[in-house]
Amino acid sequence: MHPLILVFLSLTFSPSAAQPARSVSKPTDDRVIIQRRRIVLVRPRSLAKEFPHKKTAIVVYPVVSGLRNPVVLRRVRTAIDFKNIFDSSLDEYRSDTWLSEFTYSVNYNRNYMLDLTFEQSGSGAYPDDQSKHFLFNLKDGSVMKATDVFEPGKLASLAAMIDRQLQSEIKQIVKENGEDAGDAHDSLKFEVSNLDDFSVGPKGVTFLYDAGFPHVIKALQPVGRYFVSYAKLSEYLKSDGLLGRFKHGSGI
Repeated sequence: MHPLILVFLSLTFSPSAAQPARSVSKPTDDRVIIQRRRIVLVRPRSLAKEFPHKKTAIVVYPVVSGLRNPVVLRRVRTAIDFKNIFDSSLDEYRSDTWLSEFTYSVNYNRNYMLDLTFEQSGSGAYPDDQSKHFLFNLKDGSVMKATDVFEPGKLASLAAMIDRQLQSEIKQIVKENGEDAGDAHDSLKFEVSNLDDFSVGPKGVTFLYDAGFPHVIKALQPVGRYFVSYAKLSEYLKSDGLLGRFKHGSGI
């Protein structure tokens, strides 16, 4: 394995690296400490010679620490273990020329919720990018689902509300593209099963929807991000869920 990869792995997974250097932050229960790890993946000379514009790739990855409960911390770390994000290891990325950049965003980190989005971009026959979203319950380390925070009996109504946003977006796409849109959107509908992928923020929840269009019609794909304020979600929120405190529309 390349020396740079070994250095990255040792920094990422060693217990000492998990503690923030010169930090006065103390372990808590309701949020984590996140350190950014950045490395430059250097590809083998044979690949660099054949693809001179792809000699390196940039990887930026979060190292999570700071929870008092070691079981919860271990569950979160396991879920975002590098290979579990896009099913590729650092060595596999280095041995292939597809990846250009791997990074992440912290969308929310308080009130027992950790919301992360991972993104990767690269190119093979054509440029492409992918994302993977995680929303953790920091009380037990689980990945949150719709039934954890929304009333089960109202999921169908909630999904229908989000579907109206999706269909409105589709109408606009068809209007802008005319006949080029064809029947690409005929089967698209936001279902109850799609509610599990949502991101929390200071003002409300963003529901995520990936239509999975192939590259040739990617321009026709809905953006798939549908925001609903806590005020509008009030009747759908479970009082005993992690979002229950916002049933009356107050921000986080």
